[in-house]
Amino acid sequence: MRVTTDDGVSLAAIAAGDGPGLVLVHGFGGAKEDFADHLDALASTHRVVAFDHRGHGESDQPGHLGAYSLARLGADVLAVADACGFDRFRLLGHSMGGMVVRGVAIANPERIEALVLMDTSHGPVPGLDPSLLEVAAGVALTDGKDALKELLDAVKVLETPAYQRVLAERPGYQEFVDRKWESLSHVMWAALVREIAHQPDDIDALAALACPALVIVGEQDEPFLGPSRAIAAAMADARLVVVPDAGHSPQFENPAVWYGALVDFLVSLPEPAGRT
Repeated sequence: MRVTTDDGVSLAAIAAGDGPGLVLVHGFGGAKEDFADHLDALASTHRVVAFDHRGHGESDQPGHLGAYSLARLGADVLAVADACGFDRFRLLGHSMGGMVVRGVAIANPERIEALVLMDTSHGPVPGLDPSLLEVAAGVALTDGKDALKELLDAVKVLETPAYQRVLAERPGYQEFVDRKWESLSHVMWAALVREIAHQPDDIDALAALACPALVIVGEQDEPFLGPSRAIAAAMADARLVVVPDAGHSPQFENPAVWYGALVDFLVSLPEPAGRT
């Protein structure tokens, strides 16, 4: 399916199943296929939808910086939910997707039945130097993606042992990673990396949310372990799961534990009083 937003951008989405609405929001440089291994299983109990952010995958790629912000991506999440007929729904965000969905939940708490924050933060990511991210954004805009890739390959911030294991052991995974990179807009990359570096700290606003929450993080995902623990401690109705033998993408790196934690959380939720 495709969803057209209020500014005319067309988003590519996949949906399956029937039941309470569950929207899966991928991270920076990711794709809707980041959840493909688990979509059918989740669809046995939910109406599940995953989509490509603007500037990613098969979605449109506006060519100007103003088309990209975390708030704009949050509006896209709601556009996808509206297109699926979800009034209230369950919402999962991975990495940058977690930054997006925390904003959706804070601004629209009446629409969120439950929140899953996966390998993400409540504000600027510890250890990521904003000045270096600004340099990288400049490289993306002036020299293009090839030059940017050379720079990123030298840093390897999130390439944990678990990630390297999946690259070595899972056939086609390197090609999958390469396809995601090739599909990215360099304009999107520059605009969003700047905002990720300078985003506000929303820990107090998260603490004010009343919805049930699952905070899940890979044990090797050093930049996000502290923020994940802080989020879980701040929210009144949150549980924390640290996934062993996993880094930034536990749905690939330890899928059985990741899926088990997610399903345990989802089945613990009360049945919605009514849904569309």
